[in-house]
Amino acid sequence: MRRWLMLALGTAAQTAACAFVYGVPYLADELRHRQGLTLTQVGVLVACPTAGLVLALYAWGAAADRFGERVVIACGLGVATLALAGAAAGAHGMVPLGALLAVAGAAGASVYSASGRLVMGWFGRRQRGLAMGIRQTATPLGMGVAALAMPPLATAHGLGGALGFLAAITGVMTVLIAVFAANPARPERAAAGPAANPYRGSRTLPRLHGSAALLVVPQFTAGAFALVLLTDVCGWSPVHAGQLIALAQALGAVGRVLVGRWSDRTGSRLREMRQLAVATAAVVAGTALATAFPSPLTPVLLVVAIAITASTNGLSFTSTAEIAGSAWSGRALGLHNTGQNLTAALVPPAAAVLISATGYWPAFVLAAAVAALSATIVPVAAGPGGAKDIADGEHEAQPGQAGHDGQEADASQVTGPGRRTISA
Repeated sequence: MRRWLMLALGTAAQTAACAFVYGVPYLADELRHRQGLTLTQVGVLVACPTAGLVLALYAWGAAADRFGERVVIACGLGVATLALAGAAAGAHGMVPLGALLAVAGAAGASVYSASGRLVMGWFGRRQRGLAMGIRQTATPLGMGVAALAMPPLATAHGLGGALGFLAAITGVMTVLIAVFAANPARPERAAAGPAANPYRGSRTLPRLHGSAALLVVPQFTAGAFALVLLTDVCGWSPVHAGQLIALAQALGAVGRVLVGRWSDRTGSRLREMRQLAVATAAVVAGTALATAFPSPLTPVLLVVAIAITASTNGLSFTSTAEIAGSAWSGRALGLHNTGQNLTAALVPPAAAVLISATGYWPAFVLAAAVAALSATIVPVAAGPGGAKDIADGEHEAQPGQAGHDGQEADASQVTGPGRRTISA
């Protein structure tokens, strides 16, 4: 049962981090109408936590590979708590607020790089899709928590009250991780010496990183501007819009779990990722049409778009860690996160400029086109038995080790359908 506790702690820590990294869009009404900022300025503030995140992800991943997950996550969340508390205490100007949000994002990068490694280390291959699917629910759950909490807190207590709430939840998670988290056992091979670089001589990981980064464009176009779209186009109140977005994020969380379980059953990750990328392109294109011609279907399609754009995340992270191997998984996940969050940092201000100039629907059209492009980059090859994950020449994740709770962590081989078995 201990591994499930580690999964719960990793997911909760990631949820807390996502709540503040991605929670600023739900303060848009407060920032625009009480703080007097333009939509473009709000887009810049939305990008600040993600920009800080991008700058620190690889370093935190390398630290997790060397020092272990527990100390990295606890230290990072502790610094993020201090930065958020400082922002809540009165740093409401554009520059000081943006700087503290960037510091909080950089500190929170520890969770992004290390919590996935924590979960992967405690579960064998046949359960990793489910486990990482559960862990990846943290993004929509964190955004859902922010969508529910930020608008009413900002209305009742101002910007300081909303940011204070975020500082409180990261502070609680700092203590829980420090007290209860445990690093997974490290395979003997990983401890014996340097492992081969999984990026050398292979394009699989770079392609995987690239396709996942492109899929952030529709995810953040739908998620970051859903509240202002519902208020500007559909006439909803910020509180009611936040409630609908929270529902959409909850659906996205459920979808990640189901998709993870699906990948465990099929023995494949990347084939399913490509299929979902195609579905994402279709749904976001439909949302663009509904945004261009508003109707009662517009909020419904927006909910579906928010949910489906979150569906591939767990698959890409699980594949990254499995291909990289345990000795490189922290750094590989750090690079994977860097690509995704660099895109996430660029999308809000860029989309805000596009929306301000042309309206909402062109931004959704562009997002749909990017999702379609991503589907062509996912590293899946056509073989005699149909599409298969590309595995030749790659490094499988952790060698078989004494499993927790008496189970073997059966990660020494890749045995998915249509794939060559690769010894670790």
